[in-house]
Amino acid sequence: MMKSRSTKKLALAGVLCAVAVVGSMFSFPVFGSKCAPVQHMVNILCAVFLGPWYGVGVAFVASLLRNLLGLGSLLAFPGSMCGALLCGIAFWKSEKLSITLVAEVFGTGIIGGLLSYPVAVAFMGVDAGTVAFYAYVVPFLVSTVGGSILAGVLVFALQKSGALKSMRAALEY
Repeated sequence: MMKSRSTKKLALAGVLCAVAVVGSMFSFPVFGSKCAPVQHMVNILCAVFLGPWYGVGVAFVASLLRNLLGLGSLLAFPGSMCGALLCGIAFWKSEKLSITLVAEVFGTGIIGGLLSYPVAVAFMGVDAGTVAFYAYVVPFLVSTVGGSILAGVLVFALQKSGALKSMRAALEY
């Protein structure tokens, strides 16, 4: 039974990773950052269905694939992974959608935005003197708020219909 649960979770993680990669084709630039709101929706779905560690894994693999395919930048790593971890832990501890959405926005927009500065300076050739350390916070907030709204609407609809409970139960057995 444990093997079946792991297989289901791994399969869902793969599907959500694919959704994040394909969804990144619908990105838009904001201050030199590619904003991909679908990644943040996937972070929240991972938090609700899989937990924080699967969420971080999906965020990492999706960021890697997006970079290899030219659909993202190195800034995808700190942004998506911080958001996935924080919203995953928030849902794991509280099981409240509102707290999970706020955790995604804070994790990606604030923490991920601040951690992107050293990544941009070290690996992307950004001149530290020309970019403020908080320069990536605004674009990350724009992206994560959009993705969080998408996820909130989707998860709320699943909750109202009763599908969320049965979907989560299916992953447990």
